[in-house]
Amino acid sequence: MITVKNVSKKYGSFVAVDNISFEINDGEIVGLLGPNGAGKSTTMNMLTGFIEPTEGEILINGFDISKKARKAKVNIGYMPENVPLYKDLTVKEFVNYMAELKYTKKAVKKEMIKTILEKTDLTNVQNKLIKNLSRGYKQRVSMAGALVGNPKILILDEPTVGLDPKQITEIRNLIKSLSKDHTVIISSHILSEISQLCKKVIILNKGKLVAIDTPENLENKVSNSNSVLVTVEDNENKINTVINSISIIKEIKLLKENEDNTKQYMIYAKDDSDIRKILFEKLAKEGITILELKKSETTLEDAFIELINDKGGNK
Repeated sequence: MITVKNVSKKYGSFVAVDNISFEINDGEIVGLLGPNGAGKSTTMNMLTGFIEPTEGEILINGFDISKKARKAKVNIGYMPENVPLYKDLTVKEFVNYMAELKYTKKAVKKEMIKTILEKTDLTNVQNKLIKNLSRGYKQRVSMAGALVGNPKILILDEPTVGLDPKQITEIRNLIKSLSKDHTVIISSHILSEISQLCKKVIILNKGKLVAIDTPENLENKVSNSNSVLVTVEDNENKINTVINSISIIKEIKLLKENEDNTKQYMIYAKDDSDIRKILFEKLAKEGITILELKKSETTLEDAFIELINDKGGNK
């Protein structure tokens, strides 16, 4: 378990992280989100013990990472962003080097390296120089380094950045498989990735904790049940006149204009009415071709944007 209690990090008068508290339970996959400058990197650096908090405490399986660093850090495997590897080593040499850095006992080292290479699907490239590998394989090598010592907690910083769709899928599947035996914390700018992988999301903004919940709950909190998404072909631009004639509609927003001259709108009702039927009838009557008409769906990205734009910063 990870416990963060009233943690702040200050650099002179600048507050990078401002009195945050949260818990991460064993076996959870947790997403750490926030815009640039939100305090994500500072928080991850404190969780790994790379920097110390100015105030508060961080407990890793009961050990204060500032006071009992070695006992706390043995529980952590860290995969940094941008894959900083020793590229003139082979894959196996790199994993062996990481094992030496972590003081792995000689009696178990050989078997542990073999297991890690199998788990990360690197056995077939174990004797290749890292510099000759694809970006996807380099990500796997970085993951292998984090797994040395079989840490209970994996902290992954942008694990799929720069990968193609096939490689992203492969790394996601690897993370899911690792979560069976490890607690996983992921920092990522790819919100769809967080939504697919994580059972809990922590959102930071301007150094403060603004939300901690499941992706589903966050989406539900900001969902607008009385809105619909409609895509139309409207050469005469009559849709606004039609919408203004419907009393139960509150607002219409143009979302985008497509290359085929169609337009996509979000339309909001004044109450909980399902406005799809009346829209279908009115638009068709005016000769406006409806290509799509459906209730809008709130995504984690919608929730994220609304939460970080909430000036009150309430949880």
